[in-house]
Amino acid sequence: MMQSNTHVVWVDDLCSGDMVPRAGAKIARLGELRKCGVLVPDGFVVTTDAFSAFMSETGLDAEMRRLFAGCSPSDAEQISHTARDARALVEATPIPASIADEVVEAYEELSYRLRDLNVPVAVRSSATGEDGAEASFAGQFDTFLGVTGNDRLLSAIQRCWGSLFTDRAVDYRCNKGLSHEDSPMAVGVIKLVHARASGVAFSVHPVSGNPHRLVIEGSWGWGEAVVQGLVNPDHIEVGKSDRRVLEYKVSDKQVVSAFDYAQGLVVEHEMPRRLREEHILEDEEIQAIVDSVLAIEKHYGHPVDVEWVIDRHRRPKEPITIVQTRPVTVKAKTEATKTAPAWNPVAYAQKYAFGTK
Repeated sequence: MMQSNTHVVWVDDLCSGDMVPRAGAKIARLGELRKCGVLVPDGFVVTTDAFSAFMSETGLDAEMRRLFAGCSPSDAEQISHTARDARALVEATPIPASIADEVVEAYEELSYRLRDLNVPVAVRSSATGEDGAEASFAGQFDTFLGVTGNDRLLSAIQRCWGSLFTDRAVDYRCNKGLSHEDSPMAVGVIKLVHARASGVAFSVHPVSGNPHRLVIEGSWGWGEAVVQGLVNPDHIEVGKSDRRVLEYKVSDKQVVSAFDYAQGLVVEHEMPRRLREEHILEDEEIQAIVDSVLAIEKHYGHPVDVEWVIDRHRRPKEPITIVQTRPVTVKAKTEATKTAPAWNPVAYAQKYAFGTK
């Protein structure tokens, strides 16, 4: 069995407390959840050590210092141009063999463990400054779903590294006097769960902050169609004390994100008419999501949002697969006269759910 090394660490070997600097909070939490008995997918993380080695061995560190030397926080156009140039450099520079070989070996080991050939994976950015309770980076880095094969995997990892140089990330660092070296990028390579449905759940109401309501949002397939604004998700509210479904709003889901075996990617398709206005979740599935969310909230001791996936092969009474969790950043309203902002499912999906930027 393959052992952990400098550039690759398996989810089984992750613990959030001591692995965040190497794995980023997003992926490190998966290891912690697994140790707590939560069902999470198999996979590994390409560590921040790999990113730092890539930047150093290719000379990109020096190139970035040159590019950003005269970057002014007040000049948005300059930041945009510099960020674009930096990202292009990262994505065009070949990964040294010393790193690429370890990643390919780990991917082949993952396929072996899962008894599959070129197993489809989710490739997820996991920056060390991302996903804290007050994080400014949350949700702005890249994720790629359904990646298969060595070449596509290495390309996706590079694009995740490149997303450390988005306009927003560069602007934030410039204004804080930071560089990319202060928040290196780890990348999770996680088995793609073949989603019948997926979504996000909040252990408190994400708009009003009501601590007595658990909110679930989701759609058929993966969440990409929601993030792109192509479909509104179903919206479910559950009472936390008695687990009673208080509200279920079914949306007209005309598009679905599904895995295309011919392309080896998750792509958008027209939703079959019969499923467009169907409930995506049965009561048993809702209760299974509630079980997981409440267990995770209890473990951390604070409100959480949780990204969940229902595997198409899941049977009743089996646990729901959890692929991400983080603290909820909303705060409960303390004055009855305050009006909660309007619910925007696309905005909340982009900020919290599905791991995309």
